[in-house]
Amino acid sequence: MKLNKNHKILIVGLGLLGGSYARALTKHGYSVSAITRDQSSIDYALEQGMIQKGAAFVDEALCAEADIVIFALYPHVFVEWIRENQRYLKAGAILTDVTGVKSCVVEQIHGMLRSDLEFIAAHPMAGRERSGVENSDDSIFRGANYVVTPTSVNTPDAIELCEDLGWKLGFARVSRLSPEEHDEIIAFVSQLTHCIAISLMTCQPTEQPLEDYTGDSFRDLTRIARMNDEMWSELFLLNKDALLEQMSLFQDELSKLKILLREGNREGLRDMMRKSTARRALFDKKI
Repeated sequence: MKLNKNHKILIVGLGLLGGSYARALTKHGYSVSAITRDQSSIDYALEQGMIQKGAAFVDEALCAEADIVIFALYPHVFVEWIRENQRYLKAGAILTDVTGVKSCVVEQIHGMLRSDLEFIAAHPMAGRERSGVENSDDSIFRGANYVVTPTSVNTPDAIELCEDLGWKLGFARVSRLSPEEHDEIIAFVSQLTHCIAISLMTCQPTEQPLEDYTGDSFRDLTRIARMNDEMWSELFLLNKDALLEQMSLFQDELSKLKILLREGNREGLRDMMRKSTARRALFDKKI
């Protein structure tokens, strides 16, 4: 089943990602409404023409008319919203999300969801360092990856619709992973990289004016260090085991590099650098 212009889309949570979804879908002519907690965010989205309708409360009418509901909420808020408000959603509605961890969220939602609703999880691998609907921009999806994480309870129609949503939003690649595979990979490609950026920004005395001396390499490596601590701390803890495993693997490689340096082993250093260069070149081919 493909996304079509007759589908009424409700976005719950109108921040950076929810707002970017709204911009993209409205540009393509879809009927988009939103529910979020701040009236100022609704007002902004209406003024910008990003949505057709919106409310700063759980509007039963908006919930009841939605064919597709996109949840752009923190994981614990998403679970709580479903627990308290799923009764307002119409039978047959398809639900999806943007949360950065899957296994625990998917399990909880599937365990409590009404039998006449379907949740198909997805993760848009896109964002920026500034939060809020006023910083939303659908151009962040161009060149980015979108991952759908179905389980055995998902229907082919819902999976196809969720994947089509990724294409309609403008993502360069749409792929499938199990929730468990997703969390293992995300621990490495996303969460570990944020841990490294945090550590780089905090490992030197704060009284040093590093901003006066740094070049592009430091700025590039620490671009993601300006973080939403509320969201990222939750994501780290929800995926703790997988992230700790990836941190250990990274520490092993850093220790190997340290030993080579201490021993003056130039050929060993060059070998690691050649391996790094070869693997990075694979990413360049995807751009």
